[in-house]
Amino acid sequence: MGSMGRVGSALDNAMAESFFASLQTELLDRKIWPTRSSLKAAIFEYIEIFYNRRRRHSRLEYLSPLEFERRQTSFKSQQFDKLLAVHQSG
Repeated sequence: MGSMGRVGSALDNAMAESFFASLQTELLDRKIWPTRSSLKAAIFEYIEIFYNRRRRHSRLEYLSPLEFERRQTSFKSQQFDKLLAVHQSG
């Protein structure tokens, strides 16, 4: 299925197309699925366990979402601690 609209329009679905391309090549094309329920379970595991937690994403500096989130939280916590120290000393 092609894109639904022009680039930059509200109907542009490039992110969804990218996700489904990854799903297709990283999961669906690698095995023949004997039942619909086994496919459903595999897709759930792919999204919730692999894609959202472990898979490295170019948009996140090639970190997994979990690692990116940890680093962002740590960085924000360090920034907050610095601001608090400055505020308390001033």
